[in-house]
Amino acid sequence: MRNQRRLAAQILKVGEGRVWIDPDRTEDVEAAITREEIRKLVNEGIIRSLQEKGVSRARAKALKEKKKKGLRRGPGRKSGSARAKISKKQAWMKKIRPLRKKLREMKSSRAITESVYRQLYNKAGSGVFESTADLERYIKTRGLGRRR
Repeated sequence: MRNQRRLAAQILKVGEGRVWIDPDRTEDVEAAITREEIRKLVNEGIIRSLQEKGVSRARAKALKEKKKKGLRRGPGRKSGSARAKISKKQAWMKKIRPLRKKLREMKSSRAITESVYRQLYNKAGSGVFESTADLERYIKTRGLGRRR
């Protein structure tokens, strides 16, 4: 049977692993010993070549579709320095917006006076505070909160 498989592979121009022989007709294949007989079995469909195996592109296509929509592009996907992951402007916006919101809340709830609000707002804009917790610490240590 090995010889027949080898001949069939040469005729079909594929590797021996890709030669399919009908399991119901093995006697006919074993009887065939010449190239001509093998060629006849190929024409009858008793011997065929299997389809070439490949790597599926389905996952790659799905990812490409997501990327087209703008997904999978966050800071977690980026490699490099902190500046490469999040731009200087983005980092600033992430810091200043909560600070300004906190100051507005404190002013509206009358926790700080208008003049203190303005003073702290300007300090926040010049980058004095790292976070809202830092802002609150500053207010507490300086005693800038309004006396109840």
